Amino acid sequence: MSNAPTQRIAVIGAGLMGAGIAQVSAQAGHPVVLRDVTDAALQRGLDGIRASYEKFVGKGRMTAEDAEAALGRITTTTDLGAVADADIVVEAVFEQLDVKEGVFRELDKLAKDGAVLASNTSAIPITRIAAATSRPESVVGVHFFSPVPLMRLVELVRGYKTSDEALAVARAFAEGVGKEVVVVNRDVAGFITTRLITALVVEAAKLYESGVATAEDIDTACRLGFGHPMGPLQTADLTGVDILLHAARNIYAETQDEKFAAPEVMARMVTAGDLGRKSGRGFYPYEG
Repeated sequence: MSNAPTQRIAVIGAGLMGAGIAQVSAQAGHPVVLRDVTDAALQRGLDGIRASYEKFVGKGRMTAEDAEAALGRITTTTDLGAVADADIVVEAVFEQLDVKEGVFRELDKLAKDGAVLASNTSAIPITRIAAATSRPESVVGVHFFSPVPLMRLVELVRGYKTSDEALAVARAFAEGVGKEVVVVNRDVAGFITTRLITALVVEAAKLYESGVATAEDIDTACRLGFGHPMGPLQTADLTGVDILLHAARNIYAETQDEKFAAPEVMARMVTAGDLGRKSGRGFYPYEG
C-alpha cells in the first residue's frame, strides 16, 4: 500500500476503533499487537476484523491470501507489557481523560525509548494526555474516523510539546495505511472535525428541541442546502447521541463557549437510553 517503513504497532483497546486501526495497520504490512483487558473483548475485535477482511475479499478489494496474511500479522494479548517492542503505540480506549491518563502513565513506564505514543481521542486536548507522561514530546494525536477501514481522513494533532519528529513518524504511519492527513497545529479541544460537527449537532438539536422544525426537515435542509451526505441529527444517531453529548461537554468544559452547551433534549435522550442506531432509537426510530 505504501513505501513507508514497516514498524511494530501496538493498539490499546479492541473496540470498534482499536480493531479498525489494527486491521488497516496489518493490511499495510505492519506486525500488530492488539491489547484489551479481557479475552472476550479481544475475540470480538478479531471477529470484526476477520468479517471486514471477508467483505473486502468478496468485493474484490483484496485477495483471500492477502487477508489471511494480514490476519496472521495480528497477535492479541491482555498484557500491557506487550507494548515494549512497539515503535508506535496507538491508544483507543474510552473517551474519558482519567482513563486515558491511566493508560499513558503505564505506557510511559513500559514503552521503549523513542516510541511514538499516539492517542485516537476525538476531543480531549493532547497536551493534557501527554502531561501524564515524562515524554510529552513523543505524544501525538492520531484521530482515525469510523469505520476506520473505509474513512480516508486522519487528524494529526500536535500537543504543546509534541516534537516535529513524532509528528513526522505519525504522518508516515497514517499515510502508509492509506489515509489522507490534516494537521491540527494548535491543540484545541475537539480539534477540527469534532469541533465542527459538535457545534452543528448542538445547534440542530436546539432547533429540534424548540420546535422550529422536525428532525427530518433539519437534516434535509443540511443535505440539500449544503451538500452534506448526512444531516446532523442522522449523524448524531449514527455516531451515538451519548458520544456527541460527551464530546460537547468536553469541549464546553475546556472553552466555556456557549455554542458547545448541549441542549437538555440530548441529556434526556441519553438518560432514557435513546442513543441512536445502536439502541434502536435516537432522533429517529430504527428497526431490527
